Amino acid sequence: MLTVNDLLARVQTLNSLLDAQKSVPVTGLAALDKAQTGELSFLSSPKYRRQLAHTQASVVLVKEVDRAACPASCVALVVVDPYLAYALLSHLFDSVPSATGRLADTAQIDPSATVAAGVTMGPYAVVGRGVVIGPGAEVGAHCFIDDFAVIGAHTRLQARVTVAHRCVLGAHCVIQSGTVIGSNGFGYAPTETGWQAIAQLGRVLIGDRVEIGANCTLDRGAIEDTRIDSDVIIDNLVHIGHNVQIGARTALAGQVGVAGSTHFGPSCSAGGQAGFTGHIEIAANSHFTGQAMVTKGTTEGGLYSSGLPAQASKDWRKMVARVRQLETTMARLGALEKLIEDTE
Repeated sequence: MLTVNDLLARVQTLNSLLDAQKSVPVTGLAALDKAQTGELSFLSSPKYRRQLAHTQASVVLVKEVDRAACPASCVALVVVDPYLAYALLSHLFDSVPSATGRLADTAQIDPSATVAAGVTMGPYAVVGRGVVIGPGAEVGAHCFIDDFAVIGAHTRLQARVTVAHRCVLGAHCVIQSGTVIGSNGFGYAPTETGWQAIAQLGRVLIGDRVEIGANCTLDRGAIEDTRIDSDVIIDNLVHIGHNVQIGARTALAGQVGVAGSTHFGPSCSAGGQAGFTGHIEIAANSHFTGQAMVTKGTTEGGLYSSGLPAQASKDWRKMVARVRQLETTMARLGALEKLIEDTE
């Protein structure tokens, strides 16, 4: 069983504790308003501050300003960033099974592949010619790693991940189930009878500590490589087009779509369902709210939005009716301005 002393080994606190407080048992995690005796919680947003005084948690991560509001029955761990501290401590309670170094009998590994020590290979995984897999990597059940791909040390591919030929993944990455890395980009030339496919000759290059959600598709480059720099996080159901470059520490939420040859600088973010047209440059530290429609690049960082928030249907219908009248209204306004000018 974990104790507060085990937590102190993972996070740096700004307050000192008594020996009796360090020995308090910690059995799990919970929200402030639902936590019970033995559980750890945290307060990171002032809007939940009213819940702190009534929490039943045994241990709470707080900022110094909230320390005095903690109940006497709980141990207050004062930290600079409670949410970050919670993120670090959450791994102590992770129940993901470990199978380090086990190669399933049904895994198919080409003799020319290089598989380092300590690699885990799930049932029916397939590893192609010339593949290189670094030490401590995990390849889930039914994964397919095509010829000459590279998987970095301690990178984890969950079940049914596809890594196409010659694509490269760095170290300590996590790729969730169903994601395809290196699918053909959407490149076609029109003909009189239809479409002529363009060979997609590039790769997908992924840096270190990149995490990609479930059922994403990252297209290989048409000529240049598609590149995802280190420390990027990508949510589920995201599509990255060919030749796209995503700068370090960028975060893309669910259902974001990025068309080909768009380049993101470092430390950007995009909310859910944001869409980016192709061949644009996004400056570092540019942040887009959900459903933003981005048709032009940005030259400086900042917060960008488009689209209309939901409103009552009757109000929305009135607004749409007025929008449809804008052309007529502008014509009438122009005529009125001309009349005033003539009169003057």
